[in-house]
Amino acid sequence: MDTVGWWSVVRFAHVAGAALWVGGQLALTLVVLPLARRLLAPEAKDAFTAAAGRRFGMLTGAVFLPVQLATGWAMAWHRGVTWASLAEPGYGRTLATKLALFVLVMLAAAAHGVAHARNRPDLARALAVVSLMGSLGIVLLATALPTT
Repeated sequence: MDTVGWWSVVRFAHVAGAALWVGGQLALTLVVLPLARRLLAPEAKDAFTAAAGRRFGMLTGAVFLPVQLATGWAMAWHRGVTWASLAEPGYGRTLATKLALFVLVMLAAAAHGVAHARNRPDLARALAVVSLMGSLGIVLLATALPTT
């Protein structure tokens, strides 16, 4: 148990937050939405999917995003990452790419909510796919970063 210290807890919170975000996207996309489309009347489906999306968005803004930003910043600080080091080959560039993709995913997710609110279902669906694929890309890049 001596190896589980403060930074292990910070890293755990970061990984758990990412798992909840990506897992939530996958659960909504692969399980909840297909079942809602198949089992619910059109009016009920629209109300349910809108409510599920709003709730996921609220959880993202209230829990996921603050946890990811705080733990990500803390781990970067602990590792000694600087703006200049983000341009260096290896860890720096991988982290910079992950951060850039994270920003794009958050923008796509926010735009998805706007498109849905403006009754643009095709655009909303495309942005949801972009957000999900980008999230999977973030996870891929995260696995390339060493934990120390």
